[in-house]
Amino acid sequence: MSARAAPLLPLLLGALALLGVAVAGAGCDDAKPDLAPPPPMTGRANAVTAKPVVTAPAPTAPASARPLGPPRQLCAGQQPRSGPKGTLKTAAAPDATAPPASLALGVGKWTWINLWAAWCGPCKEEMPRLLSWQRKLTATGVMIDLAFVSLDDDDRQMRRFLEAQPLDGVRATYWLPEGERSGWLGSVGLRESTQLPVQVLVAPSGQVACVIEGAVEDRDYPGIASFVGGKR
Repeated sequence: MSARAAPLLPLLLGALALLGVAVAGAGCDDAKPDLAPPPPMTGRANAVTAKPVVTAPAPTAPASARPLGPPRQLCAGQQPRSGPKGTLKTAAAPDATAPPASLALGVGKWTWINLWAAWCGPCKEEMPRLLSWQRKLTATGVMIDLAFVSLDDDDRQMRRFLEAQPLDGVRATYWLPEGERSGWLGSVGLRESTQLPVQVLVAPSGQVACVIEGAVEDRDYPGIASFVGGKR
């Protein structure tokens, strides 16, 4: 190599190096695959932030607005039988008057006997209904007494219930304790293990005219009123 070309050698090498870098860079760009643009974030954002749709339950009609259904024939086809006899134990709240020891049956008026117990939920639930029905029947000219007879085993539970009753509630009752029920219940056609509540309708003649095992409902009033000779 001539002395004249020696100064040009570094310049030539530098140019070749720059050319190699450019070619290599172009090769890398050509090797990259085409990438699709990232999906928009609006869908995911909506999925995260959207509030769940809550379906409100359909409104329920109040009990007073629900149909009561057809009246039941509770006393149809029952044969009259002799009424119960004998004295009964009684109980009353401290500020209430206990009923007389003997039920006044066959004295020219109806007597509605309700068998109940303080542990019996349906018994306690229907008591206001029975009191209301007696007032309603009396207002229409029907002479009818309402007598409650408890079948509680625990007299303390029974007395606590009577004491907790409002002034216009059931604050006095007859009571048939265990061991004294068989004969009395048998006289009205009931077993000692009968389920409560029970309704016993005693006619003015003193005969048992109708026995209803189970609680009465609002829809039963017209049929019972007609049976005892009252207006609906």
